[in-house]
Amino acid sequence: MTETLSTAASPAPPPDRGWQLRVVHSTGYHYASPATQSYNEARLTPRSDRRQDVLATRIETTPATRAYRYTDYWGTEVTSFDLHAPHIEFTVVATSVVETVEAVPPVREATWKDLRSEPVLDEHDEFLRPTKYTPRDRELATVARRLRKGNDPTDTVLAVAGWVHEQLTYRPGSTGVHSTATDAWRAREGVCQDYAHVTLVMLRAIGIPARYVSGYLHTRPDAALGETVAGESHAWVDVWTGGWWAYDPTNAMLVGPRHVWVATGRDYADVAPLKGIFTGGAGSTLDVSVQLTRLA
Repeated sequence: MTETLSTAASPAPPPDRGWQLRVVHSTGYHYASPATQSYNEARLTPRSDRRQDVLATRIETTPATRAYRYTDYWGTEVTSFDLHAPHIEFTVVATSVVETVEAVPPVREATWKDLRSEPVLDEHDEFLRPTKYTPRDRELATVARRLRKGNDPTDTVLAVAGWVHEQLTYRPGSTGVHSTATDAWRAREGVCQDYAHVTLVMLRAIGIPARYVSGYLHTRPDAALGETVAGESHAWVDVWTGGWWAYDPTNAMLVGPRHVWVATGRDYADVAPLKGIFTGGAGSTLDVSVQLTRLA
């Protein structure tokens, strides 16, 4: 279903320029016995904004299904589909081509007094509250307050994200999809979801509005044109310091031309790439693959 591009391509242009990326995200369900019906929601469609321009996008399913699209409360494009026929396999393939820009610099417009003002607290209330994945944590809040001393809000964000990057060890399999920020902090390890959740706990504890972002990251900064890498969904944070800007604590870097964002919310629960229910099918297995190709 996916097209393969040759990796023997021309050299990459300078790394600070925007990229054109193709993302192919495939998810396959395999049921031990026929599922009689299923309903799913996919949050796999990138959106255009000042950081990226979506040139093409589509979602295909096998078997074919009826699909409906809507924009959820957080501004994410959702594709929902249902299948009312017995099936033992079900595959969802999302393909997008996106043009990105170089990293957007941090915003330095809000003071601590601004962040405590009633209009800001009211507008960003949902990105200041604890959630299931980002509960209050006394230890993390104490560290965040220490890192805030002598810094403005923007430099505090950078200090907090840098501290999380240094304290956690990236280790796939050490946490699960249901792990909270506290779980990851106690283990001192996790994956991008955990780095984002721990960062969110700390920023919200000191009054900086912050939200969870899901998307993708091409892992080769020096990728040649046409080069495809195997990847997976990635996560980082958006923060508000007078305007929204993005930072990737897993890699201790500003979000830039190799990042493609798809969905935002309070935490992972608001942006899960694919979730649904099915009847029948005595158990299921899941296969996921992501391929990112640099086109320009």
